[in-house]
Amino acid sequence: MSLLPVEHPWAFVALAVALGLIVGSFLNVLVWRLPKMLAREWRAQAHEVLGLPAEPAGTTYNLAYPNSCCPHCDHPIRPWENIPLLSYLFLRGRCAHCRGAISLRYPLTELASGIICAVVAWHFGFGWQAAAVMVLSWGLLAMSLIDADHQLLPDVLVLPLLWLGLIVNAFSLLTTLPDALWGAVIGYMSLWTVFWLFKLITGKEGMGYGDFKLLALLGAWGGWQILPLTLLISSLMGVFVGLILIRLRKTQASTPMPFGPYLAIAGWIALLWGGQITDFYLQSVGFR
Repeated sequence: MSLLPVEHPWAFVALAVALGLIVGSFLNVLVWRLPKMLAREWRAQAHEVLGLPAEPAGTTYNLAYPNSCCPHCDHPIRPWENIPLLSYLFLRGRCAHCRGAISLRYPLTELASGIICAVVAWHFGFGWQAAAVMVLSWGLLAMSLIDADHQLLPDVLVLPLLWLGLIVNAFSLLTTLPDALWGAVIGYMSLWTVFWLFKLITGKEGMGYGDFKLLALLGAWGGWQILPLTLLISSLMGVFVGLILIRLRKTQASTPMPFGPYLAIAGWIALLWGGQITDFYLQSVGFR
């Protein structure tokens, strides 16, 4: 019996889950190391611009080197200790050498990546659409985690994905190229306009430039049509989470909050189900 993914959707979903778990393990490394790599690069550039002596060359630090190790005892993570989800369960969430606790965030990131890929595989079926949206989803997950940790949306992730969205839609993979182009333009300019209006009125900066680029990225992938729903869902999510945090006294109203994760989640939802959500709303209010 043939088990080709194109003939059996469940087989494709299973493969997507496995791939998502593996990529999720890599995303843990990316989210942890990329901000540190950028900080090193920015310090070197600042020394060069200011004419200061260069800092002593440290050890090589990138996404491939040094090997992953325990944050408590520097025990190198061996291959069988780095199997997505399974190693965490087998080790009961503790380092095999020092028994120090392993953050629950690592398996949760792997699990999130696997679930996201399963949803994308089931929604689009076997083909280039699913492959492209999986790449986008991994990027959005990584950017969301980095922004949550550092209030930073790295250009090194945002800009390549923005261009990739325009490239895939040059072949009308998810929308037409004109809609994708105007999606990028309107996405950027809409938040840019809000930013400057807020700054002129209050004298404060309400969001970062990374948010403008992220919304442009989403527009490049889904077209300008997904932008209103993306902004609506992300704003509602931001207000809801903010009120909960204030209620629990985990933050204050004046404390800056990253908006990137809400944009990423809302844009992903709008890309997959925007049409159905809009149709349901219009039917419920009697427009159709």
